[in-house]
Amino acid sequence: MRILQYTQYLYLIFVVIFLYEGYLKYQSGESPWMVFFLAAMSLFMFFFRRRFAQKMQQRNKTR
Repeated sequence: MRILQYTQYLYLIFVVIFLYEGYLKYQSGESPWMVFFLAAMSLFMFFFRRRFAQKMQQRNKTR
């Protein structure tokens, strides 16, 4: 379960990658909205996984 503490940060890496790709698409005149949507979903997943990991840690402390 220790690996789950670090996988949440992969979502932040995806946010940066998707934002960069969206910026490049915007500059070339293409529609970047799908890429920006993926960046927003990755950011949401980061906070969701972080909150879930904190809940699991609290649950393990009480046992």
